[in-house]
Amino acid sequence: MRFGRKLYSVYESYWILYKGLRTTKYISKAKKAGELSSEFFERIMLAVTEVNGCVACSYAHTKMALEAGMSNEEIQKILEGEFDNVPEEEIPAVLFAQHYADTRGNPSKESWERIVETYGLQKAEGILGAIRMIMIGNAYGIAWSSFSGRFKGKADKRSSLLYEISMVLATILFIPIVLVHVLLSALFRVPIISLKQSEAHSA
Repeated sequence: MRFGRKLYSVYESYWILYKGLRTTKYISKAKKAGELSSEFFERIMLAVTEVNGCVACSYAHTKMALEAGMSNEEIQKILEGEFDNVPEEEIPAVLFAQHYADTRGNPSKESWERIVETYGLQKAEGILGAIRMIMIGNAYGIAWSSFSGRFKGKADKRSSLLYEISMVLATILFIPIVLVHVLLSALFRVPIISLKQSEAHSA
């Protein structure tokens, strides 16, 4: 797992929370339709966590992945950025999850269109919801776990006490504001994903 990645700012964390809460419902829809198995869900969780380097989420989802039936070898490989043991039909989604995290929640238009084309809209939205859920966990989990670990000498080296306090306060302050934002977005039918065409295609 990589640990050199820059942590998300308080501003970025707002939009991560907003996007995540907007797409939570699509996870349950995809699961009810049998399109998002527990193993598939956990592979997405692990792929995003590998990029963001969240130790707390890595530990939690390793446990969940084992309980879902994944082997320890596959889990460790995903946490090392290797997808040799990922089922072929799930590789596009896992790679998209990695791309989503790599771009800090701003994937290319082409990559999203490819996921919709590969899986269909309902399943693609479920995949997006899963990615965004773990992005929330990573963005806030690093700060919260580092803050609690700081007093035991286990703080994240990328973090600082000021950053951790800011993120803890942001979590408390943002939730009611984001909930209103999400409701208004649904009311005015704001698209759940806003994309920019990649420079290679726009040139």
